[in-house]
Amino acid sequence: MTLEFLVTSLVVVLLPGTGVIYTLAIGLGQGFKSSVAAALGCTLGIVPAALASIFGLAALLHTSALAFQIVKFLGVLYLFYMAWGILKDKGAMEVSESRQTSSLAQVAITGTLLNVLNPKLSLFFLAFLPQFISPASPNATAELFGLAAVFMLMTLAVFVCYGAFAALARDYVIRRPSVMRWIRRFFAGTFGFLGARLALSD
Repeated sequence: MTLEFLVTSLVVVLLPGTGVIYTLAIGLGQGFKSSVAAALGCTLGIVPAALASIFGLAALLHTSALAFQIVKFLGVLYLFYMAWGILKDKGAMEVSESRQTSSLAQVAITGTLLNVLNPKLSLFFLAFLPQFISPASPNATAELFGLAAVFMLMTLAVFVCYGAFAALARDYVIRRPSVMRWIRRFFAGTFGFLGARLALSD
């Protein structure tokens, strides 16, 4: 494992994507404990993509247009569903005084599905991990597992920090209903944008 891998992974994890947006929304809506569940769920959602890339299934997904389109379609629908749920003030991401809108398990499962239904995650690992493994390495598979594990731990840590930041801002937001409305619109628009971008991907 190299410093280059750690720095590159950190940059990738810090970039705002579906998991980051979801964790921030949960932190604002239900507080720190729920944001940790969201972070854990998003991290667990990486497991299928990491395993797919390590065992070569991501290559099959990449060459099979039908397989990619099916998973992509499900992911697009789920992102649009999340956007609609926020606009209708329903679901785990409702920003309100109550912290009991969703159980921790429901929050984690939603976060897991967000990443599982993202076919581009498998392609990302397929392109990302091999860069840091020597082709001549006698234990390439074990090294790939190690890199994937470090990436997931880094994801969990960064997402927990994102959630903590959102939870700290929660009280400020709750006291200002107009801010809450704009935050809901922002999150809904962001999920809608991510869904549209995924729908247009090749």
